[in-house]
Amino acid sequence: MKDLYDVVGVSKNASHDEIKKSYRKLALKYHPDKNPDNPEAEKKFKEAAEAYAILSDQQKRSRYDQFGHAGVGMGDSGGQSGFRGGVHMSMDDIFSQFGDVFGGGSPFESIFGGGGSGGGSRRSKGKDVRIKLKLTFEEISKGIEKKIKIKRIIVAPGAQFKTCPTCQGQGQVTTIQNTILGQMRSASVCPHCDGSGKRIGNRPNGAGPDGMLRKDETIKIKVPPGVEEGNYMTVNGQGNEDINGNPGDLIVVFIEDDHSYFVRDGEHVILELNISYPIAVLGGKIEIPVLGGKAGLKIPSGIQSGQVLRMKGKGFPQLRGRSNGDQLVKVQIYTPTKLSRNVKKIIENLNDEIEDIKNPFTKIDL
Repeated sequence: MKDLYDVVGVSKNASHDEIKKSYRKLALKYHPDKNPDNPEAEKKFKEAAEAYAILSDQQKRSRYDQFGHAGVGMGDSGGQSGFRGGVHMSMDDIFSQFGDVFGGGSPFESIFGGGGSGGGSRRSKGKDVRIKLKLTFEEISKGIEKKIKIKRIIVAPGAQFKTCPTCQGQGQVTTIQNTILGQMRSASVCPHCDGSGKRIGNRPNGAGPDGMLRKDETIKIKVPPGVEEGNYMTVNGQGNEDINGNPGDLIVVFIEDDHSYFVRDGEHVILELNISYPIAVLGGKIEIPVLGGKAGLKIPSGIQSGQVLRMKGKGFPQLRGRSNGDQLVKVQIYTPTKLSRNVKKIIENLNDEIEDIKNPFTKIDL
């Protein structure tokens, strides 16, 4: 992935004001209204906005400086859809930040003659659809292809539209008020077409008043191995359609299902293991669960309760790497609460035989 500082065009030591200034220039250069029907310009526009969202936040910038893209959950799975972690910005998200960057409303209203954050003439696609997808640890470990059901809004087949008579297809209406300072002119989104500039003409059966139809669909997605809770995948073109039939995207947010005995720590997995006192003293090899199966673990003789053993490569795969994390096994020595008379006698004899006791108060009278 590209370095975020390079995307914004600043050095790693740049101040907040320098980052904002550089981003402002890029936003003006690659704005969609200035580059109509230019996918490359739109791509750079989004890249700059997402980079600025990280670098303008002190905590996120610190994590990025320390851990790189992994520190802020950014990446790319390739293939059919884009995959990112902590940052995803729709065009609406991007336009909403202009108030901070440009010190007020969007500058593009005056530069490009449109409503920068909401004008119907600018909006090029429908709204994104966001869903949650629960995954087991085993599915995360191997990666999986999933069928998911979604509900999305589409233009009803056979729907016909006409120019909105209220705004004359502009998507916004202008009002004029007389004040002591003279006439004040203001523009707002057209209330009758919601900024699209169009209204329904011929409405098919089953369509809503706006000519749109809610549709249930089932799609397949490939979840890459190693994702974490809060990461998500963007499936292009599977969101809601706008009145022109241009779809938004589907955002699939991943949720981790609780496991019976594993706990996740980044790319590592933690297992708490109870062993008997004889195994702790004598050591041995036992079979324990790992992600997707079982594996043998060697217990060294004399192990202490609370000691952690590391199983290399038995954790989760790195999302954008080639190696796996480890499985960390925290050993706890099991103390039985109910003993038969014979077992209790054996333990009493053992207590008498033990001589190598570091703490003189450990040996007690049974």
